[in-house]
Amino acid sequence: MYAIAAASGETTGWVIGYTVTIVIVIVVVALVVPILVLAHRIGNQAKDINDSLTQSVHNTAALKELHTTIDHAEVITAGLARGRTRLGG
Repeated sequence: MYAIAAASGETTGWVIGYTVTIVIVIVVVALVVPILVLAHRIGNQAKDINDSLTQSVHNTAALKELHTTIDHAEVITAGLARGRTRLGG
């Protein structure tokens, strides 16, 4: 009878240790899985954002010529003003 009680006492520590370990692993997994899911979503959205920004760069490339257009418009309006002045207007 004493041998059974001694064996039972020795295995109780192991059972508690395994139980605590399993609980810790479950908690860690429960914390890490949502982080991985969010990281995956962010990765997918980052690709979409990058594609959109690339398209924006392509669509706005002509704006670098805006100063040239403004310069030409100023020359044209100055010429129109001179013409109006010569015509007496």
